[in-house]
Amino acid sequence: MGEHTLKIPMTLHQENRECILKRLHARGGYAPGSVILLQGAEDDHTPGSSDIDHVFRQESYFLWAFGVLEPGWYGAIDASNGRTTLFMPRLPQEYAIWKGYIRSPKEYKCQYQVDEVHYVDEIAEVLKKITSGELLTLHGTNSDSKRVTFEAHFEGIGNFTVNNKVLHDEIAECRVHKTEAEIQILKYTTSVSCAAHRNVMRSIRPGMKEYQLESLFQHHTYYHGGCRHQGYTNICGSGPSAAILHYGHAGAPNDRTIKDGDIILLDMGAEYYHYGSDVTVSYPANGRFSDDQKIIYNAVYDANQAVMAVMRPGVSWVAMQSLAYRAMLKKLTEAGLVKGDIDEMMAANIGSIFMPHGLGHLLGVDVHDVGGYLEGHPSRPIGAGYRYIRTARVLQKNMVITVEPGCYFNDHSLDAAFANPDQVKFLVRKEIDRFRGFGGIRIEDTALITESGIENLSHDLPRTVEDIEAFMAAGIERDACVPLQPIQCNK
Repeated sequence: MGEHTLKIPMTLHQENRECILKRLHARGGYAPGSVILLQGAEDDHTPGSSDIDHVFRQESYFLWAFGVLEPGWYGAIDASNGRTTLFMPRLPQEYAIWKGYIRSPKEYKCQYQVDEVHYVDEIAEVLKKITSGELLTLHGTNSDSKRVTFEAHFEGIGNFTVNNKVLHDEIAECRVHKTEAEIQILKYTTSVSCAAHRNVMRSIRPGMKEYQLESLFQHHTYYHGGCRHQGYTNICGSGPSAAILHYGHAGAPNDRTIKDGDIILLDMGAEYYHYGSDVTVSYPANGRFSDDQKIIYNAVYDANQAVMAVMRPGVSWVAMQSLAYRAMLKKLTEAGLVKGDIDEMMAANIGSIFMPHGLGHLLGVDVHDVGGYLEGHPSRPIGAGYRYIRTARVLQKNMVITVEPGCYFNDHSLDAAFANPDQVKFLVRKEIDRFRGFGGIRIEDTALITESGIENLSHDLPRTVEDIEAFMAAGIERDACVPLQPIQCNK
């Protein structure tokens, strides 16, 4: 995206394809002479009858394997030798008028560094020549979205033997373990996002709308980092909005006015070359923590630090969820919000009242990356909080995973807990009721699993109460626009 942004080598995708072949060869279960066939996404149009195109985003598995950024493509990999063939749409000549220069197959072969490039209308003819076995297609369910993968289909596929049973888990497992090139992209996207978060921290003022913070973040990541896309819908919660886990959707589009004294929860992450980032910061809008805000912030921060201190290969992610709950409950007990024995509170799942979500998720081409619950790995646990863990796997080197404990005062969760005889005895109603309307705090870092521990990719953010207050104080003199009146339309 320019000299100031990260250059992506096409060898990244060659390494990814080699990983698929290695795992398929070890697994077997397909005929000799088989070919892997993936289909990319089509143009993304606005639903309904509107004639508007959105900025295109490639299907994730296809991008991971081939790096093709344009819509309407297919890709084939010879399972025996890795020889790679791409199929591009045959564009009409008028395309040059509306959308620009039409590249030839030879040019795309050079750009994407593959063995051959043909047109999509030649796919059946070419595949007959290069396969004497099966077409291995992608079919499986994403354990986060519950959506089925996009399986390749083309006119004439009925003349081939299709095997969609072996590819999904092997390619998903490859995506779990990042290559060095992928790690460099994830470091870049996280660094860009952290810089944008720092900019927002020094620009925020009470009186702003939440969406202005989102706008500042998106502008910074695109202008400085070349990140045209965001990894997900940005969450910009202030005050009570910060207790809504996926705030910022169409029904609540980050539209609340920020008040002096509000706690702010900003869960925002940019995307570069389809690789995402995911970083959450929480701090007071006026730059000064109240005593109550310090209590909750430090409870979450202790949980975040306790987990990252022990993460390493061989550690169970479910155990990390329990550790986060224990660390947070200890601080809430010291502050008088809950009472009793920590072990008994854990048995009653008191932690899930305040943190109903999972501790984190794998990160890669998708912000909630694939591979959380594949065959041969631990199944999803049960119980409040635990059932929302996005993976129950044991950590391994070169996984990239987020660490995002949180503490929220959501009326629905609190009312249910007070009505639960197994939980209410641990809750100090008078103290908890003081925090109704407080919102919530989440601290999210991105961790690369190394041989002996982790590398915190989001390390360059102020995280302690003292560091945040000092950092925000330095931005007080900064010019920031806080529109106080609506724009008037001329009649």
